[in-house]
Amino acid sequence: MLIHRQSRADDEMALAGAPFLVANAAATPEDGFNIVDRRSSNMAESPIIRTDEGAANARILAKEVKADFRRVEAASVKMMTRFSSAEGKRQFVRYFSILQLNAHFVSVIARAKLKSEDVSRIESLLRDKLMAAADELNQAIDGAEALFKVHGITRIATYDTLPLEIEVGIMSSIGRRYFEILNKLDQLMPMLQTLEVHEVITANEADIQRARFKRLIRNLATSTRNLATELRRRMNALDAFEASRERPKTVRDNSASERIGNTATSSADVESGSSSDETPALALAGTGAETSRGSETEQEHQD
Repeated sequence: MLIHRQSRADDEMALAGAPFLVANAAATPEDGFNIVDRRSSNMAESPIIRTDEGAANARILAKEVKADFRRVEAASVKMMTRFSSAEGKRQFVRYFSILQLNAHFVSVIARAKLKSEDVSRIESLLRDKLMAAADELNQAIDGAEALFKVHGITRIATYDTLPLEIEVGIMSSIGRRYFEILNKLDQLMPMLQTLEVHEVITANEADIQRARFKRLIRNLATSTRNLATELRRRMNALDAFEASRERPKTVRDNSASERIGNTATSSADVESGSSSDETPALALAGTGAETSRGSETEQEHQD
């Protein structure tokens, strides 16, 4: 499990104040995270039950459609992720890649056409939502830790299914924040199960809390998609406006070309008409001259 804190010092203080988080588990600090194996080795080797060997993770992955990243050219920071809870696995597989695609559209593609100030406002709104969700999960984790101390609980529930370990690429700060929130959800779920086992909370209360935080994760992905859709609509409207401005210009150019063509045709008709009129006139004039000379000759003979 990944426990996200602000620094290694904060990690040490948190673990010193809450030893139950790493009871009977190997904790290795790495890059600011404490990785705790949530699978019980004793249960994995139990002679009386059969435990999962990866089939649960295969079912979860098989139900979800792969997100299409073929047109994404952005670089990403590669990180290994490890989800142990069923809720954390499913929420990660369903929503993480979709949120990353929509966040990439907001931060990169929309900014190429729309005003940077408009896109920055959308990004700020998304960050506020992510920060609020992270604060809510932190408060729930702190509340569960306090209940653990009050009731003397020193062992946290572990999972007998294999954790879901995947390398992911983080493309933006929005994606990174959402990734951290998913890991906080994965941290909280076994804590709720532990409190339910010790009857600190009822099964109904645990279910309400699970549904609440799953809805929180889903709403973040939905909000990102809706905001990306709004920016896409603005881009389409801008394209339609620019096309409407180009259309009258094209019509004017075509009309001017037609007028020039009609003028040239009229001039040619006038010139050809003048030439045809002159030819009969000249012919008539020549015929008249010849006729008068013939009359004069006949008159001379008669004389």
